[in-house]
Amino acid sequence: MFKSVKELVGLANEQQVGISEIMIQQEMSVRYLERDEVYAMMERNLEVMEDAVARSLEGVQSVTGLTGGDAVLLQKYRASGKGLSGDLLLDAVSKAIGTNEVNAAMGKICATPTAGSAGVVPGTLFAVKERLNPTRDQMLRYLFTAGAFGFVVANNASISGAAGGCQAEVGSATGMAAAAIVEMAGGTPEQSAHAFAIALKNMLGLVCDPVAGLVEVPCVKRNAMGGANALVAADMALAGITSRIPCDEVIGAMYEIGQMMPSALRETAKGGLANTPTGRWLESKIFGEQSNERVT
Repeated sequence: MFKSVKELVGLANEQQVGISEIMIQQEMSVRYLERDEVYAMMERNLEVMEDAVARSLEGVQSVTGLTGGDAVLLQKYRASGKGLSGDLLLDAVSKAIGTNEVNAAMGKICATPTAGSAGVVPGTLFAVKERLNPTRDQMLRYLFTAGAFGFVVANNASISGAAGGCQAEVGSATGMAAAAIVEMAGGTPEQSAHAFAIALKNMLGLVCDPVAGLVEVPCVKRNAMGGANALVAADMALAGITSRIPCDEVIGAMYEIGQMMPSALRETAKGGLANTPTGRWLESKIFGEQSNERVT
């Protein structure tokens, strides 16, 4: 039905429906499923996200000890009333971090679009939920909207850190979340597209440099920044601010940048933060002498 954001927005406007509805129709068509079956599949994803957020706020720790407990720290800070960033943003950041802490602790998460970037979409969803009080249907549609934009990126660029750097993972997730926030808040399909473009533009060039080759440092905290970025981009779009570069062109630029990145900055743990003295020390501490021979 659609291959680009331009086509996606065009179909939504033509039918006078939200982007989520176009994605639902596409899923029904491609998978040969009834509407209730498509909803049931997305409901399972939503339940996994809910469980991951809830688990994270009880406190989790990864086996390596590199990550864990930060979601709880942020919630305590938020409750203190001393936060400078605003209650909604801190809540989103905490839940984005928390979801990725659950991933690092070998818990169940929903890849949106990847495991390493799985915190941004649910983190923003369950924070915005407290402000907008959406119905269950609206929460599911939030995920369908995010999925529609992720579908375009996956088919026109990349959602893989190994192929395109972290811009392809957390960057894509940030745009997906921004677009979904806009629809849930009552924005237009065009505003969702602008939100995605604004969010992704500000993640272009982000490298994938996991310390010790693990999806922990800096991945967890990058999800936090992705959540904050998504909220700001959504607000900008809802305010009427537009992206001067069309959404599809931003996605194309992200792909080109990914192709230009050296392999050391694409999930190999050979460059960036992974290659700092502390990064290499942590790798040796975790893997011992074998770390020098380990293939990452």
